[in-house]
Amino acid sequence: MDASLLFLFIPTFFLVSITPGMCMTLALTLGMSVGVRRTLYMMLGELLGVAIVAIAAVLGVAAIMLKFPLLFTGLKLIGGAYLTYIAIQMWRSKGNMAISLDLARKNDTSRFTLFSQGLITAIANPKGWAFMISLLPPFISPDQSFYLQLLTLVAIILCSEFICMMIYATGGKTLGMLLANGRNVKRVNRISALLMFAVAIWLVSDLL
Repeated sequence: MDASLLFLFIPTFFLVSITPGMCMTLALTLGMSVGVRRTLYMMLGELLGVAIVAIAAVLGVAAIMLKFPLLFTGLKLIGGAYLTYIAIQMWRSKGNMAISLDLARKNDTSRFTLFSQGLITAIANPKGWAFMISLLPPFISPDQSFYLQLLTLVAIILCSEFICMMIYATGGKTLGMLLANGRNVKRVNRISALLMFAVAIWLVSDLL
């Protein structure tokens, strides 16, 4: 991959991953309630779901790009607008976590249930699809091997997601108390908002 695109993508997606959301909060609550070792089953399902979403999103957009280049240009504009919208929502956030810390404190914590919970959470998350569709295609260069670039991006995404989920799962009560403070979550959201807005500008800059 182009080194400049790679160096931009890694911190961008890491901040997307580390921002408190459904999957990260799920990792936190499970880490506190069933332990980190059992939470790994949820992480495995979540990583599989994220990989499915990322690959499906990129292949779908790539097919559109090849057959309808003007429509792809429209998708880039929509993607930039969506990222701007997300940035505004993050900036205006009052600092509340995406879901309650009581989520996932259930009696049924079998390995299959944990795996399914992670898989379904990743695949059924509409924001995950929107992020993948708008964020990934611009980082793929037509001058390089498409599938090698896709493999590289997916590998980076999975590593980023796993590292962030481990941070949340092992953080336990300390991280839970930290994120329960609205000011701390607000700071994280605003940093992510600035980066999302910067990526949105970069996304549509070549169309202007």
